[in-house]
Amino acid sequence: MSVPQASLRAQLWRRKPITPAAVTSSDGLERSLGTFTLMMFGVGSTVGTGVFFVMHEAVPDAGPAVIISFVLAGLAAGLSALSYAEMASTVPVSGSTYSYAYATLGEVVAMGVAACLLLEYGVSTAAVAVGWSGYLNQLLQNLFSWQIPTALSAAPWDVDPGFVNLPALILVAMCAILLIRGASESAKVNATMVVIKVAVLLMFVVIAFTGFHSDNFADFAPKGVAGITAAAGTIFFTFIGLDAISTAGDEVRDPQKTMPRAILGALAIVTTIYVLVAVSALGTQPWEEFADPEQGEAGLAKILQDVVGASWPGTILSAGAIISIFSVTLVTMYGQTRILFAIGRDGLLPRAFARVNPRTRTPVNNTVIVAIVVGLLAAFVPLDYLWDLVSIGTLIAFIVVSVGVVILRRTRPDLPRGFKVPGYPVTPVLAVLACIYILSGLHWYTYAWFLLWLSVVLAFYFLWGRKHSLLQRAIEADLVHDEDLR
Repeated sequence: MSVPQASLRAQLWRRKPITPAAVTSSDGLERSLGTFTLMMFGVGSTVGTGVFFVMHEAVPDAGPAVIISFVLAGLAAGLSALSYAEMASTVPVSGSTYSYAYATLGEVVAMGVAACLLLEYGVSTAAVAVGWSGYLNQLLQNLFSWQIPTALSAAPWDVDPGFVNLPALILVAMCAILLIRGASESAKVNATMVVIKVAVLLMFVVIAFTGFHSDNFADFAPKGVAGITAAAGTIFFTFIGLDAISTAGDEVRDPQKTMPRAILGALAIVTTIYVLVAVSALGTQPWEEFADPEQGEAGLAKILQDVVGASWPGTILSAGAIISIFSVTLVTMYGQTRILFAIGRDGLLPRAFARVNPRTRTPVNNTVIVAIVVGLLAAFVPLDYLWDLVSIGTLIAFIVVSVGVVILRRTRPDLPRGFKVPGYPVTPVLAVLACIYILSGLHWYTYAWFLLWLSVVLAFYFLWGRKHSLLQRAIEADLVHDEDLR
């Protein structure tokens, strides 16, 4: 007897039901994370990229008005964070925006969102690991007057080409080993590193203000509103940490209360640090100097050395950057593995992605696969020009969450919500509009690359994923049962 098939439309738009069992189950993962450690996940994967790398990319676009770009990106992220907080308290499971989209907008949309998330986490992890080499070499130069040779610290297609970026590869491997050991261990290490890097950045602010010159802000917005918007688009990907918090839903104690608190707390800390560092850094030198190639590798360390006229502040900052970038790489890799875990659990990827080691309570196979792919990208491909590609994924994910809040309020008003968006429905609408405005500042080729990647993921879904979906199997089982009754 042939198995009855659900219609294609029914397959594409089916939604994952939100049941008490789905919310309380962790499918083998251990619920070990509390509010502070989860908040540090958000800060750990956000603070670092925004100040250690993106200043070099964003300031040439906006000039001193990059401060407004940071505030604009923070405002859009803040509005979206309120939606994240409500969704995280309503659907507190792993998978972040993918899981939220699956519950509110349907399976095909969820796979499109999964494409955004896999892109933003994969590329940002590899790109941040690449940047680790610059600060490591800066530290080695200051301490030992020696650097890792270019052949072993640069990709073959870099501006100054090498053979392999070995430090980036080693960093990814260290993060993978830590993640395999367990989420609780990773969270504790990350929390320690976050405290250190926040202290180092506050040191930067204090020292940089001693060399502050208000004249550096005279030409405040040299490229006008377009430059501010473009810089905000580049900066926005750094707020990926808010999404990273929501990837941990299956490993959080009392997720309905813990996740909203962690998301909003991380946002407040991150935005404050960004603005302080941006203002103090811009006050030390003309904005044109941020385009200097040297500013890209270890920019903040170089700024401190110029202000003080000695190498020791730069040495401390480089050490702090190494710790900071380690924590960013650790948390973004964690987010990538948990999203793949959620997709595999739903049957849209092979089941191996959702298999949990009974001893460590972590998805080991999943983590190894992510480490191999990200490690190869970091070791051999120069990814620093792909920041905007990460931003587009983050922005679309934030839009989906805000839309999902509105849909879930209408379709499931009965669900318990540990947090509700204030000013509903105006706040989610403003979040969507803010994200669309920032999207408008991205380059056309960013959209071209994004659409190419989205096409690849959706092709996989149509050819394999939709046929193996657990919801598809459940629907087929119901159809067989109904036919037997006839």
